[in-house]
Amino acid sequence: MNNITLKYLIAPVLIIGAISVSNGATPKKRTGEGLRSNSMVDMQEDSLRRNHKIIYIDGRPENPQQEYEDSLRHMIDMFYFDQFRNFSDPAAPYFLFMSKDAQLAMGVGGCVRMRGWYDWGGAIPANGFAPYLIPMEPDPTNMKKFGTTPSGSSLFFRVIGRNKKLGDYQLYIEANFNGYGGKDFHLKKAYATLNDWTVGYAPTTFSDPAALPPTVDASGPNNKLSATSVLVRYLHPFTNRWSIAVSLETPASGINESENTKKVSDWLPDAAAFVQYNWGRSEHVRLAGIIRTLGYRDLLQKKNFNKIGWGLLLSTVAHPIPAMTIYGNVCGGQGFESLCADLQIGNYDLVVSPNTPGKMYAPWAVGWNLGLQYNFLPNLFASVSFSESRYLPEKGTDGSEYKWGNFMAVNVFWNITPRIQTGLEFDTGERKNIDGRHRRAQRVGAMAQFSF
Repeated sequence: MNNITLKYLIAPVLIIGAISVSNGATPKKRTGEGLRSNSMVDMQEDSLRRNHKIIYIDGRPENPQQEYEDSLRHMIDMFYFDQFRNFSDPAAPYFLFMSKDAQLAMGVGGCVRMRGWYDWGGAIPANGFAPYLIPMEPDPTNMKKFGTTPSGSSLFFRVIGRNKKLGDYQLYIEANFNGYGGKDFHLKKAYATLNDWTVGYAPTTFSDPAALPPTVDASGPNNKLSATSVLVRYLHPFTNRWSIAVSLETPASGINESENTKKVSDWLPDAAAFVQYNWGRSEHVRLAGIIRTLGYRDLLQKKNFNKIGWGLLLSTVAHPIPAMTIYGNVCGGQGFESLCADLQIGNYDLVVSPNTPGKMYAPWAVGWNLGLQYNFLPNLFASVSFSESRYLPEKGTDGSEYKWGNFMAVNVFWNITPRIQTGLEFDTGERKNIDGRHRRAQRVGAMAQFSF
């Protein structure tokens, strides 16, 4: 590992570690779980928890006891308790179908989301603002662009139940209108959980969506880890503070072929895991990792070879004061680039060696993100975030190749009602190539959504 790699890995780790330690020293208690919940972010979520209409499937109970009220609240809370929930995910359904004994709940919900944006100085050829896509030689006919999209509008179906023999279970299907042309119906998640086990199409264990700052732009931070795959995961909370997860996941490697090399089909699942410590209802620090097998064929020697890819992620979300939220993460490794927002575009998991024909290697990459959110009210906040991804290939790589990209977003969000949200954002980013050429782009975007 060279000095540059160490610098970009260690510095953000120290920042995130300092944030986590300073906020975990004297946690406040929360009724039922012993964890504090005094932040304005939690207050806004509480307004959503209260914003439901319950339809009883087999009749409303006549004189509900406290035990029943607790079961009812448990069912509603389970719609929100998700280790992989992100700011942009839809809220729990407004209408919930509930059994008389509060042991089974079902909801059909979603959101209608519209985004609009304006680029100038050389438009990015995509709905999302990705620094990797910044044109180094912009087309004179595409210097400015106004665009809109309904992409991100979604529908989901969720069933949650409690069984005396089996325990808690859940079924979930979500689809977004973000397929071909940004409008086709596209499956986003489809999984089942039974107690600590999850099987299905779900977010990778090598991620922490809750630690990503809020953005109007669909792409978000350019080091975002948000891959989804078919997996089997075991996630177990040891206490209300500690939890661990391990999973086997279907791989989808990005390998850059050449005339002397060819990708070998993925033949082993990725293995991912994390350990997490919580000190508040929505505050935690997480360390996650992944290991992968990446195969290629040397067409000169007519032999297949396997390389090991791996990645580490340290992430956190914290509320140092009720009105403030800090988001942070740092990631690094070799051969994990297809899981990272900006770098997955380049197929960088395995690349051709510039010095040895027929050989491929897993290059280094590092990235970090830091976000700060301030709530003026529980339903009104502003945030600023910075992120960077760096690609660190061997010497001799073509100079026109991507070297690093950075991203900054400044925004304000207003929840007009618990179900109606609007946002306005300024984005700016820069791409730099290995040969030193660089170029900046900027965008103003707006968003309006209604959850149901």
